[in-house]
Amino acid sequence: MTMKQPFFKLNTGASIPSLGFGSGTPISVEEMKAAVVCAIKLGYRHFDTAGLYGTEAGIGEGLAQAFATGLVSREDIFLTTKLKHEDHGSQDVLPALQKSLSALKMNYVDLFLIHAPLRTTRGAPFPPKEEDFLPVDIPATWEAMEECFRKGLAKAIGVSNFSTKKLHDLLQHAKITPAVDQVEVHPLWQQEQLRDLCKRNCVQVIAWSPLGGLGKPWGSKSVIEHPVIQEIALKHHKSPAQVIIRWLTESNVAPVVKSYNSQRLLENINSFDFSLADEDHKRIESIAQERLGMWDALCNFTTSPYKSPFELWDGEI
Repeated sequence: MTMKQPFFKLNTGASIPSLGFGSGTPISVEEMKAAVVCAIKLGYRHFDTAGLYGTEAGIGEGLAQAFATGLVSREDIFLTTKLKHEDHGSQDVLPALQKSLSALKMNYVDLFLIHAPLRTTRGAPFPPKEEDFLPVDIPATWEAMEECFRKGLAKAIGVSNFSTKKLHDLLQHAKITPAVDQVEVHPLWQQEQLRDLCKRNCVQVIAWSPLGGLGKPWGSKSVIEHPVIQEIALKHHKSPAQVIIRWLTESNVAPVVKSYNSQRLLENINSFDFSLADEDHKRIESIAQERLGMWDALCNFTTSPYKSPFELWDGEI
């Protein structure tokens, strides 16, 4: 049995399920298709992918099967994809979204995000080589994102990996306010300053690597193995992952968790049948802070717009 998950309201008026199915680790199309169908049967309704991940086709196949068999309708699903670093040119944004829609077998996505404040040459690897970086022009990219919204191809638009300063700068000239900033958030990196800016401007925060990003270059067990999280889990007879998911959703942050394992999917979505006490929140808020995803590989002294992670994250490290 799965519990009904809460929803958050975006500044567009749309509702986004509070727990997302992440797909940042590529697997075969058939494997992804099976994982998506399994997730839908368990109650997942938010699916997060990106042009960079190489998982759009598998997500699309899984959703197509779910629609064809009557498991869900398109209106039941909230689908997010993201703009690749090579498609930041104002003339490239719309074709990039159309390419994603084709891979996803969709007429529109519910949310389209600038994946990172970074632009590279066409076909550049990730992380890019030194010769692959190009100057970033976020205002121009955002104007093209706004056009995708106006055309109805993206029901909401937003950003990912934008620091407090970068989001603040974007808000100064955006005609359409970003609906979302998807960033690293977990008990060891709570992003209080950014979350405050988002709250004041009706921007929904979505958390990537909410459980510590195990399997990623920045991944660490330090999040789920933190003594405070372990103690609160024991108190509530829940897993550390369930405590973290519940802490995030009670803090108005929507986590996107990557798992293709049916038992983990079930465990994660069964995180809504309990509540944390004020004391639990205070204990988690007192945890020493440490950003896991520094992304040093996006920084250099010659060609990157960012000489160091300090510049990339505008001092938020």
